[in-house]
Amino acid sequence: MAGKLTFCIYFILVAFFCLEHTNANPAIATGWDPLEICIENCAQCKKMFGPWFEGPLCAESCIKFRGKLIPDCEDLASIAPFLNKL
Repeated sequence: MAGKLTFCIYFILVAFFCLEHTNANPAIATGWDPLEICIENCAQCKKMFGPWFEGPLCAESCIKFRGKLIPDCEDLASIAPFLNKL
């Protein structure tokens, strides 16, 4: 019984120590970078639409407007400038 109790206490202390010293960077605490999200969305749309989506043009738009116009792959109005007819 004493061995189990000692093990449990040791496990809790180790778990607490590991959690206490993690270097986490949650998005809520640090905010979000609209430029990064814009470029990530361009990449996601390129994966979804393939050759019909102009990914480099989308990324250039992100840089030009500093991420203010974030494309949404499910909103055709936001990605219309980057679609081609092939």
